[in-house]
Amino acid sequence: MDMIELRSDTFTCPSPAMRKVMADAEVGDDVYGEDPTVRALESKAAELIGKESALFLPSGTMANLVAFLAQTRPSDTVILSESAHPFHYENANLAMIGGLLVRTIPDPLGKFSAEQVQEQIVSEDDPHLSKTTMVSVENTTNRGGGACWDYHELEAVFRVCQESSMRLHCDGARIFHACIETNIQARYYGRCCDTLSFCLSKGLGAPAGSLLTGSTEVIKKALRFRKMLGGGMRQAGVLAAAGLYALEHHLSDLAEDHRRARECRRALENEGVVFALPSPTNILYIQTANAALKVKQLEEAGVRALAYRDDRIRVVFHRDISDALLSRAIEVFKKILVPA
Repeated sequence: MDMIELRSDTFTCPSPAMRKVMADAEVGDDVYGEDPTVRALESKAAELIGKESALFLPSGTMANLVAFLAQTRPSDTVILSESAHPFHYENANLAMIGGLLVRTIPDPLGKFSAEQVQEQIVSEDDPHLSKTTMVSVENTTNRGGGACWDYHELEAVFRVCQESSMRLHCDGARIFHACIETNIQARYYGRCCDTLSFCLSKGLGAPAGSLLTGSTEVIKKALRFRKMLGGGMRQAGVLAAAGLYALEHHLSDLAEDHRRARECRRALENEGVVFALPSPTNILYIQTANAALKVKQLEEAGVRALAYRDDRIRVVFHRDISDALLSRAIEVFKKILVPA
């Protein structure tokens, strides 16, 4: 029996139809700016987010990094959530490559208020101090259980940034999950930030790639940093075709990931299983002792999940999980997590 993969939505595989468009993609040399499929994907991304331009990059980590590099200078300070992906999972690249000082704001959902941002800003013209020049938000939040930003929350943070001559970046790796849950179109989120990146290879099901969107000026700078980091790809239209297909065919399917996550949570809560955080989108955090042991037992029973800390298990629903697989997974979770 096939293993049920719930560690991450990065395990999604291209569908047969996506593979077909990849094989048939018109390509050129994207380092020369001559791959027509990449150009089409970047135009589509910019249109979706309501920005002037977009840049195709190999990964979300690189998209975030070039967003910081294009809008800061070494020795600047940036503000992030204490649980933000660039702070935890991008190997200290903000310090090592960007020369940036990071100030963090704690919150179990990975969000913060405009007032909290205001408290962290260093704006004095003092040579002893690192000036705060940028804020980054994550939407949805990974370590926050897939929490979403409401429009007015993000708008308030953006207003503080504008009043303080700071830039705002949105790490929107799962931005379209937020759009589905809040019924806010992506371009409205785009209005509340200077740059916004999103990932193609998570819930959207493409094999690789992320887009960074922003003004033409910022994207031009980002292109130089992509080159510096070795992110230029040649006949990248093969990958861009998958991204285009995902944006044209897979966005509405994300609602099914949310439905299955809710059904899983409801079924397990009915059996007494405790969840550490709210689960508004496709990510669940189960509260349990001996998480690593439970994850091993789950895998032996046919379900892969991720041990997060000693007392939590992360479960992520995605397009490759059918209702039949959901039902199987629920029974396995009950067997391992519910005392006999």
